[in-house]
Amino acid sequence: MIGCNNPMLIKRSLVEQAVEQLRQRITQGFWAVGQRLPTEPELAAELGISRNTVREAMRVLAFSGQVEIRQGDGSYLRTASDPLSAVQALSACSLEHAREARHLLEAEAIGLAALRRTEADLAGLHEALRHSSNHFHGELDDYIRCDLVFHQRLVDAAHNPALSELYRYFSSVVAMKLEHSMSHTPRKQAVFDLHVQILDAVERQDPERAKTLSRTLINEP
Repeated sequence: MIGCNNPMLIKRSLVEQAVEQLRQRITQGFWAVGQRLPTEPELAAELGISRNTVREAMRVLAFSGQVEIRQGDGSYLRTASDPLSAVQALSACSLEHAREARHLLEAEAIGLAALRRTEADLAGLHEALRHSSNHFHGELDDYIRCDLVFHQRLVDAAHNPALSELYRYFSSVVAMKLEHSMSHTPRKQAVFDLHVQILDAVERQDPERAKTLSRTLINEP
């Protein structure tokens, strides 16, 4: 039996408390987005904890995407909100809510991609689609992983960093929808063919067709 004085439990508790204190300061506007945060010694003195605890707390914030640690330069505030909480909320949404969100985010982003895509974007999309094709009738996890790369590259081709970042957080919802809709075998070839047609519309710079095909794909049961 593990006693209450177990040092690992105490250490973890101190780190969790430090994370909470730092998040409170971020929420209260102590630092602006993009600002360099105080050094570990400064934070340790301010919070009344050890530098090691501060270091581990900053790693937690970096893992969640809230802080960016630049080696040799310091830590910078990336966002005032907690991305991890957003991801958890997205993961808990219903399939219907996921479908509605994809219509608003993904389909519109793909329409922009049709207008803004570069030759480099197209090369990356064709490569991702080839990988998806190789796994379409294979293991579901492998296909989902490849398909998410294709969809992320479609959104990235819109060349809007905000849309790209939102879609990265949203990918857990897309994966949930794919797992639900693709679990039955044999898988419908028409579903994969829609991906091919979407890429063709993007390549031809036809935003309306790209959006229409994207919405058709999203509505697949």
